[in-house]
Amino acid sequence: MILHLYFARRFAMSFLVLTAVLFSLVALVDLVDQTRGFSDFDISFGRIVGLTLLNAPQTVNEILPLIMILATIALFIGLARSSELVATRAAGRSALRALVAPVIVALIIGGLAVSMLNPIVAATSKRYSELAESYRTGGASTLSISGEGLWLRQGDETGQSVIRALRSNSDASVLYDVTIITYAPGQGPIRRIAAQSAALQDGGWVLRNAKLWHLKAGWNSEANAERHDELFVPSSLTLERIRESFARPSAISIWKLPEFIEQLDQAGFSSRQHRVWFQSELARPLFLMSMVLVASAFTMRHTRFGGTGIAVLAAVLLGFGLYFIRSFAQILGENGQIPIYLAAWATPVAAVLLALGLLLHAEDG
Repeated sequence: MILHLYFARRFAMSFLVLTAVLFSLVALVDLVDQTRGFSDFDISFGRIVGLTLLNAPQTVNEILPLIMILATIALFIGLARSSELVATRAAGRSALRALVAPVIVALIIGGLAVSMLNPIVAATSKRYSELAESYRTGGASTLSISGEGLWLRQGDETGQSVIRALRSNSDASVLYDVTIITYAPGQGPIRRIAAQSAALQDGGWVLRNAKLWHLKAGWNSEANAERHDELFVPSSLTLERIRESFARPSAISIWKLPEFIEQLDQAGFSSRQHRVWFQSELARPLFLMSMVLVASAFTMRHTRFGGTGIAVLAAVLLGFGLYFIRSFAQILGENGQIPIYLAAWATPVAAVLLALGLLLHAEDG
């Protein structure tokens, strides 16, 4: 038990140190990128630093498998150089028993990444998108989906508009049962439009069977309402910006994702991408565990045998290969080429079995 705790403490320390180092590097690189990206805008350095701190957690969250591989390599190379690994094997501990503590720590880290880091990353990435859009255009464009339908907000220097639709088509290019309320800067609502449908085209919305009310004091809005078979409303929104505002599952906390998937289905959107992401997040602890097993399969050897650099390189390359296969499987799942559960769980399970095969081969020949 004492040996397991020792291995667990060494592995946790390696993971924390590598996470701190890589977070600093990621933040530094992202700071340079943010400075270059907002060089044409009048943005203070403090705001750029704020954007960097909001964006960095998402990158660190994505490279967790790499951190796990490097932490495992650092652990077992350190144990091998100090001959502690040799003493452990001489005491009768098999390779699989020596891996119990690192694997348990990896599962705990994976569980914390899903339950705690995921909501943090979702909140910071969403806030980053809102601030970046606000700095670039002077107004934010956001989308929200609830049980009451679809809500959009578009804005610029001239004012803000709130769009509510009961439902939409699958790619959000056409909205149905639409209501648009326009607000002037520093004032209340100045215009309300109700339409049967709204199609997004270049430069704005094309409304069908629309009724327009001008809202101002001392004015009978209903008596002076206008009806239009077709009405064009300018907009800075594009399909890409609308999709980006709701189609990124990483911007939604995993605790809220099941409810959001249900609301997507009710609003008429495809929720397949979010379902794949949800299952992939649930499978993340298993995938992180597989990274520990893969790295240990190449580094649980004494340094006097040589070839340490090649073993480390092989472990990192295999880890990258498994990460690529996992991402590719998720894309296939999002496109409907393979079932959702297969896209999310096949790669972690296969990675664990592959690593166990390599360990057993190294242990028993």
